[in-house]
Amino acid sequence: MSSSIPPEVETDSAEETRRFGEKLGHQLGPGDVVALFGDLGSGKTCLIQGVCRGLGVPGVVNSPSYTIINEYMGRCPVYHLDFYRLHGREDLLALGYEEYFYGEGVCLIEWAEKAADLLPPQRVEVSLKRGIGTRRKITIRRVDEDVGLGGGNGHPRGLSKPGE
Repeated sequence: MSSSIPPEVETDSAEETRRFGEKLGHQLGPGDVVALFGDLGSGKTCLIQGVCRGLGVPGVVNSPSYTIINEYMGRCPVYHLDFYRLHGREDLLALGYEEYFYGEGVCLIEWAEKAADLLPPQRVEVSLKRGIGTRRKITIRRVDEDVGLGGGNGHPRGLSKPGE
């Protein structure tokens, strides 16, 4: 039985953010897309490091700020995309983004707002906001309530709907 992921949580350290990400990673499966939103330094990479740990990715996970895409293998393929350095829609189209957004792995997207109009209709959105010091507020929301986490086929696993 999987534990439920609350729609909002506050963390007090980078490691606590990673542990929360790990819990989220345990709930993800092939075909899931997670779009991360937040300012520079808000904890997106820390959260993704935890998600990758939860997906069984061994070794170091770093943000692909210059390479745009890192691919990892855990219990399924993991595509870690960082759109910070993209300059427009043409850059995203040149990447062949559909292969990642609609592929057989889990797709984790930093700076997802740069691709907002191209994001899949079924996704999980994670918003991170900085607090005082190392404190972070993390909000998770499913887009398209009929679809959610799990197997990429629209069967929700573990995410609470707001108000539950």
